[in-house]
Amino acid sequence: MLNFLPSPLHPAVVHLPMALSVLLPLFALGALWSIRRGTAPRKAWGITTALFAALSLSAWASLETGEDQEERVEDVVAEAPIHSHEEAAEAFLFLSLGALGVAALGLSRGRIGSVARVAGAVGSVALLGAGLRVGHTGGELVYRYGAASAYTNTVTNVERAGSVEQPNAGRGAVRDDERRRDDDDR
Repeated sequence: MLNFLPSPLHPAVVHLPMALSVLLPLFALGALWSIRRGTAPRKAWGITTALFAALSLSAWASLETGEDQEERVEDVVAEAPIHSHEEAAEAFLFLSLGALGVAALGLSRGRIGSVARVAGAVGSVALLGAGLRVGHTGGELVYRYGAASAYTNTVTNVERAGSVEQPNAGRGAVRDDERRRDDDDR
Protein backbone atom coordinates (compact mmCIF):
# COMPACT_ATOMS: atom_id res chain seq x y z
CA MET A 1 0.00 0.00 0.00
CA LEU A 2 1.13 3.59 -0.54
CA ASN A 3 3.01 5.02 2.45
CA PHE A 4 1.16 8.33 2.54
CA LEU A 5 -2.25 6.67 3.01
CA PRO A 6 -3.56 6.22 6.54
CA SER A 7 -3.60 2.75 7.99
CA PRO A 8 -6.17 1.43 8.48
CA LEU A 9 -7.70 3.13 5.46
CA HIS A 10 -11.34 2.22 6.03
CA PRO A 11 -12.01 4.62 8.95
CA ALA A 12 -10.55 7.49 6.91
CA VAL A 13 -12.63 6.72 3.81
CA VAL A 14 -16.04 6.10 5.40
CA HIS A 15 -16.58 9.69 6.46
CA LEU A 16 -17.12 10.96 2.91
CA PRO A 17 -20.20 8.86 2.05
CA MET A 18 -21.63 9.55 5.50
CA ALA A 19 -21.20 13.31 5.03
CA LEU A 20 -22.63 13.14 1.51
CA SER A 21 -25.66 11.18 2.69
CA VAL A 22 -26.40 13.98 5.16
CA LEU A 23 -25.84 16.77 2.63
CA LEU A 24 -27.54 15.20 -0.39
CA PRO A 25 -31.17 15.72 0.76
CA LEU A 26 -30.39 19.40 1.33
CA PHE A 27 -28.90 19.75 -2.16
CA ALA A 28 -31.79 17.83 -3.73
CA LEU A 29 -34.39 20.00 -2.03
CA GLY A 30 -32.38 23.10 -2.89
CA ALA A 31 -32.27 22.05 -6.54
CA LEU A 32 -36.03 21.45 -6.62
CA TRP A 33 -36.61 24.86 -5.05
CA SER A 34 -34.20 26.49 -7.51
CA ILE A 35 -35.94 24.85 -10.49
CA ARG A 36 -39.28 26.10 -9.21
CA ARG A 37 -37.85 29.60 -9.09
CA GLY A 38 -36.79 29.42 -12.74
CA THR A 39 -33.30 27.89 -12.85
CA ALA A 40 -32.77 25.52 -15.76
CA PRO A 41 -33.39 21.96 -14.50
CA ARG A 42 -30.17 20.56 -15.97
CA LYS A 43 -28.12 23.28 -14.31
CA ALA A 44 -29.75 22.98 -10.88
CA TRP A 45 -30.13 19.19 -10.87
CA GLY A 46 -26.70 18.57 -12.44
CA ILE A 47 -24.93 19.44 -9.18
CA THR A 48 -27.23 17.11 -7.26
CA THR A 49 -26.60 14.31 -9.76
CA ALA A 50 -22.85 14.81 -9.41
CA LEU A 51 -23.25 14.46 -5.62
CA PHE A 52 -25.22 11.23 -6.12
CA ALA A 53 -22.30 9.95 -8.25
CA ALA A 54 -19.74 11.01 -5.63
CA LEU A 55 -21.80 9.26 -2.96
CA SER A 56 -21.94 6.02 -4.96
CA LEU A 57 -18.21 6.12 -5.69
CA SER A 58 -17.28 6.82 -2.07
CA ALA A 59 -19.69 4.13 -0.83
CA TRP A 60 -17.98 1.64 -3.14
CA ALA A 61 -14.52 2.72 -1.89
CA SER A 62 -15.70 2.37 1.71
CA LEU A 63 -17.05 -1.11 1.08
CA GLU A 64 -13.83 -2.19 -0.63
CA THR A 65 -11.57 -0.87 2.14
CA GLY A 66 -13.81 -2.49 4.75
CA GLU A 67 -13.53 -5.84 3.00
CA ASP A 68 -9.75 -5.42 2.85
CA GLN A 69 -9.58 -4.98 6.62
CA GLU A 70 -12.29 -7.46 7.62
CA GLU A 71 -9.94 -10.38 8.23
CA ARG A 72 -7.84 -8.48 10.76
CA VAL A 73 -10.88 -7.22 12.66
CA GLU A 74 -12.30 -10.75 12.77
CA ASP A 75 -9.42 -11.55 15.15
CA VAL A 76 -11.02 -9.32 17.82
CA VAL A 77 -14.73 -9.11 16.93
CA ALA A 78 -17.26 -11.89 16.43
CA GLU A 79 -18.54 -12.47 12.92
CA ALA A 80 -22.19 -11.45 13.53
CA PRO A 81 -21.63 -7.70 14.11
CA ILE A 82 -19.15 -7.55 11.24
CA HIS A 83 -21.65 -9.28 8.96
CA SER A 84 -24.41 -6.88 10.06
CA HIS A 85 -22.22 -3.88 9.19
CA GLU A 86 -21.22 -5.40 5.87
CA GLU A 87 -24.84 -6.11 4.93
CA ALA A 88 -25.83 -2.54 5.79
CA ALA A 89 -22.93 -1.20 3.71
CA GLU A 90 -23.87 -3.34 0.71
CA ALA A 91 -27.49 -2.21 0.93
CA PHE A 92 -26.30 1.40 1.13
CA LEU A 93 -24.16 0.96 -1.98
CA PHE A 94 -26.95 -0.66 -4.01
CA LEU A 95 -29.44 1.99 -2.90
CA SER A 96 -26.98 4.74 -3.83
CA LEU A 97 -26.51 3.24 -7.31
CA GLY A 98 -30.27 3.01 -7.83
CA ALA A 99 -30.74 6.57 -6.63
CA LEU A 100 -27.94 7.69 -8.96
CA GLY A 101 -29.79 6.12 -11.89
CA VAL A 102 -33.00 7.92 -10.92
CA ALA A 103 -31.11 11.18 -10.40
CA ALA A 104 -29.54 10.84 -13.85
CA LEU A 105 -33.05 10.53 -15.32
CA GLY A 106 -33.76 13.82 -13.57
CA LEU A 107 -31.54 15.49 -16.15
CA SER A 108 -34.16 14.64 -18.80
CA ARG A 109 -36.64 17.20 -20.01
CA GLY A 110 -40.37 17.05 -19.48
CA ARG A 111 -42.43 14.87 -17.21
CA ILE A 112 -39.85 12.08 -16.94
CA GLY A 113 -37.22 14.50 -15.67
CA SER A 114 -39.68 16.14 -13.29
CA VAL A 115 -40.82 12.88 -11.75
CA ALA A 116 -37.23 11.57 -11.54
CA ARG A 117 -36.06 14.69 -9.70
CA VAL A 118 -38.79 14.31 -7.07
CA ALA A 119 -38.04 10.58 -6.81
CA GLY A 120 -34.32 11.40 -6.51
CA ALA A 121 -35.04 13.79 -3.65
CA VAL A 122 -37.07 11.07 -1.89
CA GLY A 123 -34.24 8.62 -2.62
CA SER A 124 -31.76 10.97 -0.99
CA VAL A 125 -33.77 10.82 2.24
CA ALA A 126 -33.82 7.01 2.03
CA LEU A 127 -30.05 7.11 1.55
CA LEU A 128 -29.74 9.21 4.69
CA GLY A 129 -31.59 6.51 6.64
CA ALA A 130 -29.44 3.75 5.13
CA GLY A 131 -26.30 5.77 5.83
CA LEU A 132 -27.29 6.20 9.46
CA ARG A 133 -27.70 2.42 9.74
CA VAL A 134 -24.25 1.80 8.26
CA GLY A 135 -22.72 4.41 10.54
CA HIS A 136 -24.48 2.96 13.58
CA THR A 137 -23.32 -0.60 12.92
CA GLY A 138 -19.79 0.64 12.19
CA GLY A 139 -19.77 2.66 15.40
CA GLU A 140 -20.89 -0.41 17.30
CA LEU A 141 -17.98 -2.38 15.85
CA VAL A 142 -15.52 0.20 17.13
CA TYR A 143 -17.05 1.37 20.41
CA ARG A 144 -19.05 -1.63 21.57
CA TYR A 145 -17.09 -4.57 20.19
CA GLY A 146 -13.58 -3.08 20.22
CA ALA A 147 -12.72 -3.40 16.52
CA ALA A 148 -10.09 -0.67 16.81
CA SER A 149 -8.08 -2.90 19.13
CA ALA A 150 -7.05 -4.86 16.04
CA TYR A 151 -4.87 -1.85 15.20
CA THR A 152 -3.74 -0.67 18.64
CA ASN A 153 -1.02 -1.76 21.01
CA THR A 154 -2.58 -0.91 24.34
CA VAL A 155 -0.66 -1.87 27.42
CA THR A 156 -2.80 -2.98 30.35
CA ASN A 157 -1.96 -3.45 33.99
CA VAL A 158 -1.87 -7.21 33.38
CA GLU A 159 0.75 -6.70 30.65
CA ARG A 160 2.83 -4.47 32.91
CA ALA A 161 2.86 -7.31 35.44
CA GLY A 162 4.45 -9.59 32.87
CA SER A 163 1.59 -11.17 30.90
CA VAL A 164 1.29 -10.60 27.15
CA GLU A 165 -2.48 -11.05 26.99
CA GLN A 166 -4.50 -8.35 25.30
CA PRO A 167 -7.36 -6.62 27.16
CA ASN A 168 -9.95 -8.46 25.05
CA ALA A 169 -8.16 -11.81 24.94
CA GLY A 170 -11.24 -13.61 26.21
CA ARG A 171 -13.15 -12.37 23.15
CA GLY A 172 -10.72 -13.67 20.54
CA ALA A 173 -8.13 -10.88 20.52
CA VAL A 174 -4.70 -11.66 19.17
CA ARG A 175 -1.68 -11.46 21.40
CA ASP A 176 0.79 -8.59 21.05
CA ASP A 177 3.62 -10.83 19.82
CA GLU A 178 1.33 -12.41 17.19
CA ARG A 179 0.24 -8.98 16.00
CA ARG A 180 3.88 -7.86 15.64
CA ARG A 181 4.67 -10.98 13.60
CA ASP A 182 1.67 -10.29 11.34
CA ASP A 183 2.85 -6.70 10.85
CA ASP A 184 6.40 -7.90 10.05
CA ASP A 185 5.08 -10.30 7.42
CA ARG A 186 3.58 -7.44 5.40
